[in-house]
Amino acid sequence: MKSEFDRIDYEIIAALQNNCRQSNKELAAKVGLAPSSCHERVKRLEAQGILKGFHAQVKPLALGIGIQAIIAVRLRRHTRKFVEAFFDHCRNLVEVIGVYHVTGEHDFFVHVVLRDSEHLRKMAMDSFTTFSELANMQTSLVLSDFQRPCLPHLNRDV
Repeated sequence: MKSEFDRIDYEIIAALQNNCRQSNKELAAKVGLAPSSCHERVKRLEAQGILKGFHAQVKPLALGIGIQAIIAVRLRRHTRKFVEAFFDHCRNLVEVIGVYHVTGEHDFFVHVVLRDSEHLRKMAMDSFTTFSELANMQTSLVLSDFQRPCLPHLNRDV
């Protein structure tokens, strides 16, 4: 896929992923642009939906999150109707922070955050086993994790 971005756009994206709180003046200096040109590029990246938002990283315990789990789910039927219904069902659960529709033995991996094991048990019983098209679910506790704070730049032709 040919990119419509130049090297400066990628530098702006990388710099904002690393620190979205820096001033436009600081960002412009890092990428070698005048502040007004840098501001225009950032606004264009936002308007194109490339920059989808700016987020703070929060310590999970500060929000009452004591455990994380990945729930592997297999559906009884794989029609568009049931796949989309399950996706929507998961999106409406406050504990769900990620839903992945995948190939292989399972249909979905659902990443959940919870207070404790009792919260996990109740959520699984109340929110997953009640979904009529659920054929099987398997829960794995997350013991440790690594999340890259920045998406890698894979368009190396720029």
